[in-house]
Amino acid sequence: MADVTEDSRQQAILDSAFRAFATYGFRKTSMDDIAQGAGMSRPAVYLHFKNKEAIVTKLTELYYAAKSVAVAAALTKPGSVSDIFKGAVHAQTEGMATILASPHGLEMLDTTKSMSSEIISQGEAKLARLYAEWLKREDQAGRVRLQMEADETAKTITATLKGLKASAIGAEEYETRVAQFAVLVGAGLEVR
Repeated sequence: MADVTEDSRQQAILDSAFRAFATYGFRKTSMDDIAQGAGMSRPAVYLHFKNKEAIVTKLTELYYAAKSVAVAAALTKPGSVSDIFKGAVHAQTEGMATILASPHGLEMLDTTKSMSSEIISQGEAKLARLYAEWLKREDQAGRVRLQMEADETAKTITATLKGLKASAIGAEEYETRVAQFAVLVGAGLEVR
């Protein structure tokens, strides 16, 4: 089991790297910038991560782990199908507008996509499974009206959310589109 101090050091590095990437962009951020922001020496940072790419990989892993937990929790809350769905979409997309509002947000997303494509694929697949399982439960309870298989609907949900992130011009547009999507799909799923 990892030492609490080691975990806190690693978290300090990750937090510092995220801030530096958002401020300077991935390419212009140095390991010195990350070390300085974490309050440690560059050699100390290298004890935890061999390079910036390893940091991006870890940030991506942690992002999808946190989003999976948040979406799973949102999908088990009581309420109408529409409200539950909106809550899950919010849980999945929360914080993305902050990234998109950063001067280097799009670069951060592109960098993550190019360096962590396998992690992203696995993370998106897990999110789709969570939505599919929820849709199947709601279908069995007679609370949703599915026009296609739950698995395909879930893949469409996650692909659309990913597409909205990639196509939005800025944070405000992204939040507006996500909110519209959540309302439209939530209403479309609900049996009336």
